[in-house]
Amino acid sequence: MADANTPTDHSPNPLAGYEHLPPLSDIKNPDGKSFLNPARLTPSTFYTTFPSPITSGFDIHIYFTPPQLPYARALHTRIRREFPELRIYRIWEEPVGPHPCGMFEVNVEKPTELGALVAWLVVWRHGLSVLVHPHTTNGVVWDHGVGATWLGEKVEVDMEFLRRVVVHS
Repeated sequence: MADANTPTDHSPNPLAGYEHLPPLSDIKNPDGKSFLNPARLTPSTFYTTFPSPITSGFDIHIYFTPPQLPYARALHTRIRREFPELRIYRIWEEPVGPHPCGMFEVNVEKPTELGALVAWLVVWRHGLSVLVHPHTTNGVVWDHGVGATWLGEKVEVDMEFLRRVVVHS
């Protein structure tokens, strides 16, 4: 049986709307490695708008262990100074909600913010685990599970807690 992250016969067709275009060529760019792609009249809308079912951006949770707390505090301060336009929440030194260890959260509402912060965290996370999850119409359990992406080691989020929250909301 395939897991929820494995494409199946029931997965949406990523080529929907592109079926009648001419085949792509195998011509390479001057680097000899990458493909020369057909030009577009306008950039993809996904540089400025999240695809459905993403509704309101992403939460980014930065996790740490007690020995990592001083670095996490410094990183939190740097993010507040580097990205003041983002919504940045307090540092939780103990587990909270479905999060099994200390963490803080940053919200991004635009694709450009997501790209900038994730690229920045690739350089600056230094061993901290980072959960990047969307807000979608699929629900909070899907968002934190199937829809989640990780930088670094995956931390086991308490999915049962999230299921209980959904039942009681």
